[in-house]
Amino acid sequence: MNHDFQSFDFRCKFGSKYFPYPIFTASGCASSGKELSQFFPLNEIGAVVTNSIALKPRSGRATPSMAETPSGMLNSIGLQGPGIDQFLEDDIPWLLSHNSRVVVSISGETVEEYASLARRLRVVPGLSGIEVNISCPNVENRGMVFACDPVASRAVVEAVRRNIGGELPIIVKLSPDVTDIVAIAGEVISAGADGLALINTLLGMAIDIDAQRPKLAGKTGGLSGPAIRPVAVRAIYQVHAAFRNTPILGMGGVTNGRDALELIMAGASAVSIGTANFGNPSAPIKVKEELEVLLKERGFNSVNDAVGVAHEK
Repeated sequence: MNHDFQSFDFRCKFGSKYFPYPIFTASGCASSGKELSQFFPLNEIGAVVTNSIALKPRSGRATPSMAETPSGMLNSIGLQGPGIDQFLEDDIPWLLSHNSRVVVSISGETVEEYASLARRLRVVPGLSGIEVNISCPNVENRGMVFACDPVASRAVVEAVRRNIGGELPIIVKLSPDVTDIVAIAGEVISAGADGLALINTLLGMAIDIDAQRPKLAGKTGGLSGPAIRPVAVRAIYQVHAAFRNTPILGMGGVTNGRDALELIMAGASAVSIGTANFGNPSAPIKVKEELEVLLKERGFNSVNDAVGVAHEK
């Protein structure tokens, strides 16, 4: 068993970019990083994945917009955010000044909105990647979620690729609320995605039996937390089996190093921490440290050596 701590390689790679650590934040769970910076230096994790940014400011959905559920939580925040102008003026310069690697998550209601966001970001120096959140309703197609439709998914990724150029890695975030996630993954990879983020939240609902009405003002919301981890493991495993050369940013209920290693063994090249941040803002560092120990204990010389090993047994 190898315990040479000097030779351990903790890097991961998406497109042409290397990240020094395989632990990222999950979009929507750390705002744009300022809050977490009180608890640890942001350059000690692989990257901050920002809230999903739209062209215009969004106020989000009505409250209550969050509810606890067994082993998880529901949220219907509704992609609340400042819009691209304020984001480029305030958030990105602040993150870069703190030596953070920045992956900007973008969301739109039309293909052209995604294209416009990509054009705006193309000229921003210092970014490490773009996360294309296609788990949004497509207003041009009766509110059908882009990520649930192979044709719409492909159209968005082609538009982003065309407008962002070849340098920045594009990581496409997919919804688990589909019959065949491998088919959607294939479409976005062939459209130019450098990586995939798996998985977004699952659509769920909770009812208050005393008030006799849904707990969320928006009725339904995204389910996150440990309750969805088995779904994440399954989706990552299936997609990695079909597309071995496409790196996956895994997420879904990771709270410790063992959870992270499970996603990596299923096929993830790196792991995002989301809901766990609410209970412990230092969760990304805790997971990173635990993961490193677990990998070394098992004789791995790098994170990459552990990616997808569950497929070989």
